[in-house]
Parts: sequence; C-alpha cells; structure tokens
Amino acid sequence: MAGSTHTVGAQAPPATGHDLFTTDRPLAEGVARHLAPELLAEARAELALLGRTAGSAQVREWGRLADAHPPVLRTHGRDGRRIDEVECHPSLHHLLGAGVAAGLTSAWTRPGGHVRRAAAFLVWSQVEGGRLSPLSMTHAAVPALRAQPELAAVWEPLLTSGAYDAGAGPAAGRAGALVGRGMPQGRGGGDGPADAVRARALGDGGYVLAGRQWWCGAPVADGFLVLAQAPGGPTCFLVPRVLADGGRNGLAFQRLEDAPGGRSLPSAEVEFDGTRALRVGDEGRGPHTVGGLVAASRLDQVLGAAGLMRLAVARAVHHGAYREAAGGGRLPDGPLAENVLADLALESEAATTLALRLAAAYDAPDPAERDMLRLAVPAAAYWVTGRCAPLLAEARDCLGGAGGAQQPGMPRLPHDAAPTPAGPGSGNRRALDVLRVLRGEPGAFHAFLVEIGRARGADHRLDAAVKALLTELGDLDGIEARARRLTERIALVLQGSLLVRFAPPEVADLFCATRLGGDGGAAFGTLPHTLDLGALVERARPV
Repeated sequence: MAGSTHTVGAQAPPATGHDLFTTDRPLAEGVARHLAPELLAEARAELALLGRTAGSAQVREWGRLADAHPPVLRTHGRDGRRIDEVECHPSLHHLLGAGVAAGLTSAWTRPGGHVRRAAAFLVWSQVEGGRLSPLSMTHAAVPALRAQPELAAVWEPLLTSGAYDAGAGPAAGRAGALVGRGMPQGRGGGDGPADAVRARALGDGGYVLAGRQWWCGAPVADGFLVLAQAPGGPTCFLVPRVLADGGRNGLAFQRLEDAPGGRSLPSAEVEFDGTRALRVGDEGRGPHTVGGLVAASRLDQVLGAAGLMRLAVARAVHHGAYREAAGGGRLPDGPLAENVLADLALESEAATTLALRLAAAYDAPDPAERDMLRLAVPAAAYWVTGRCAPLLAEARDCLGGAGGAQQPGMPRLPHDAAPTPAGPGSGNRRALDVLRVLRGEPGAFHAFLVEIGRARGADHRLDAAVKALLTELGDLDGIEARARRLTERIALVLQGSLLVRFAPPEVADLFCATRLGGDGGAAFGTLPHTLDLGALVERARPV
C-alpha cells in the first residue's frame, strides 16, 4: 500500500545516456572550425566516444563516489616507517585513467592536439572536478621539461603515452606517469619566494632539497615540478616521487588541504628533507622555465570553467523542459524563464568559443598566434572564471528547490569551479599580468588587434567597443586601478569578435547588444525581449 503513494511527477528525469560532445553545438562547431579537414573525422569519433562515456550513468556514479570518498593520507606504514601515500577511492583512478586515455595529457605530440584536447577537457570537466588537476599539471609540465632535453627524453614519453599507471614506482619501466607541482607561499597569498626550499648541488649533477612548500598539487603524481633556491638563484627542479632503486624520495606530506575545488583529490603540504631533485633549465631561470606551465594551466582554467558553465546550462534547460510554470505550459516557454535560460546559454557559448580559439592558437605554426596568447590567456582566465560562479548560482536557481539537493549535483559545481593553483593567480594577479603584457610586449597587443580586426565592420557595437578600448588604453594615468576594467573589456571584445565571425546571427546579435552595446543588465535574465531568445535556448538543449 505504501509503495502505491510514492509517485514522483514533478521532477525531470536524469540527463544521462547522451553524448556530451555531439549535443554541445558550439563545442562541436568549434572543433570543426579549428581542425584541419583530414583530422576531423577521427577527432569527432574520439570526442563522441568520450562524450558518450562522460554522459553515461556509470561515469556519473564514479564522479559521485570520488567526491563522496575523499582520499586519506597515510604518513606511516605499520612498521613505523614513513610511506607518505595518498589513498584514493577506486573511482578516482577510473576517472584519471579515462582522462589520460582520452588524450588530456598528450596534446603536444599529435596534430591538432591542443584543439582535440581542449574539447576533451571541456567534456571531461563535466564529470567531477578533483581529477582535473593532475591531468592539467601533467599536460602543462611538458613545455617546462623541454628546457632540459635529457630529462624530457625520459619523462615526456611517459607523460604523453596515453596510459595511466596507478601506484608508486620508479619512472623507468612505467607505462605512463603524472606530474604535479609545488609552490611556496608568499606574504599575502600567491606564489612566494623560492627560498622557502633550498637546493644544494651534488657531485653527480643532481641536487638535494630541504624546506617546506605550502601547496603541492596532485600528491598521487609520479614527480613534481618545484621552485627552489639554488646557488645561482631560483631554479626549477623535477622531484621524482620514487627513486630509481625503488626507495622513497624524502617527500613528507604533512596534511591534505581542506579547500574547495574538488574534494576527490586535494592538494597537500609537503616538507623536503634530503630529497633528491633534477634540475630543469639553468640555475636562476626557474620563473622563466615555469612560465609556459603557468600559461597552459591558465588555459585549462578557462576550459574547466567553460565546461562547468555548459554543464549547468544543460541541466537548467533540461530541467525546464519537464517542468510546468505556475500559469501552465512548459517552464522555458514562459518569457521570463526563457530570458534567463537564453542569457545563461549566451554566456556559456561565448566562453566555449573563446576557449577553443585559444587552444587553436597553440596548434598554429604562426608565431603571431603565440604572441596573441600572452595577452588573451590571462584576460580570458580573469573573465571566464569570474563569470562562472554567478552563472552556476543562477543555473542552480533555475532548478528551484531541486537545485539545492545534492542528487542532481548542482550544489557541488561551485566547489569544482573554485580556482586552484594549477592555474595560479587571483583575479588581481591576472589583471596585472595583462597590464604587464600591454606595457612590455607590443607584439602581443599587435597580434590581439589583428585578431579582433578580422571582425571589423561586421557589427557597429563591436566597432564602438574596440574604439572605446583603444581610447582607454591611450590614457595611462591610474591604469593599475583600472586593470580589471581593461581586462574585462579585452575579454569581451575578443569574445564579441569571435561570435560575430563564427556564431549564428542571433547569438552574435544578442552578445553585442548586451555585453558590448549596453542593452542588458547586471543580472542574468535581462536580455532585450525583442530579440529571438527561444533559438538560444533550443541551441543549448542537451538532448
């Protein structure tokens, strides 16, 4: 008798069992736009397979289990000796293995690798956030390791092999490897001075480290890139987790951090005590050596934020399709709900389009593309990650009371969206990096102007926004206080130029009207009602 009264008729069915890549129209269109025709069929097949995997009930359950069962730090074995192992739930290893197999650590070694990886990263970020950090840091470590060719010859094949080898062991003989990163803490937060860890040279060409680092990402990794103070100045080092003879390498994990940004694999605090290390690049060139790592990690912040935005919008649109408004009719068909969903979809599409364009610049042989990245990446990281949290909150609100329940997964998304030091820097730091590039790298600004100039004349509101940006850049008085304002405008103008060139007319028109032309409010759901909003909602529908 009790069972007959349990009828659930007011909730949308789970949005599982569909392809997260193919049903994401802006993403699929972007891949087709940026990949060479001869690569497209293979890439689509790979990404569709990953999309179906990521959208499956099994993988969603892996994500839930990995988040529900955070890792445990085992500092000592039963005999009292230090082992410093991080014990993770098997679901996390399943997710890491699938991410590695999908090419999230092998972009540097195949044609069109960065666009293919970016699309895969955007899809895979919709499953669970904690396992993204080791995949991101491993990918970003490749350009840093190339500063020391003999190290790269050993480690790069492991990092890009597409194989995941769980458990600790010497690098030699492993099918694949992951690399984490350690950072010292400076006064007031952010990266601190490298002299928190000291490096002493040994006669065999190696070094030994001593000191403490407040943050060590991906403590399950096989090696770590760290900055330490060598005799010649701040230097980058690779610290293997396990030595060639199988012995532990003196990394003493003090605790796992209790912080947002993926409970399934938090960072750790670590002490180095007689820890063997291999130099990466010249002594005193550490900050320069890790520069490429920082840029690649920041692009992953853009990709991760864009993936979470897509997930939230898809869930909101899917939920609305099965709900009735108070006055009758489907919820998205009501003009106010439609306005909110269309605004969220517009923000998500702009983020995805920008992220893929930046990834394509990494694949391009033209040096001007890399120049453009030096300005566009910190601007995009500032803007897209900053827009992610309010979008997630609004999308959760679209689910009503169900948005606050853990089962649909919406409350977890803001924690997954929390920026991690894998792509370091607060909003202020990213904005100041934009100013540094504007002041000291004219080639980067020129490449940016060339990029947005490709859309000149296509929309009068975009042209006016570009003119206003150039006028503001001509006034250097108090420019540091205006760093965030300038960075926002750079990101918006770049997004607008891309949408005008590549998106459907109704998408580009709405973006230019509201983000550049002033015909929109501060909150989501304030689009002008005279434009075609239903087309945007339909374009964002996941199934």
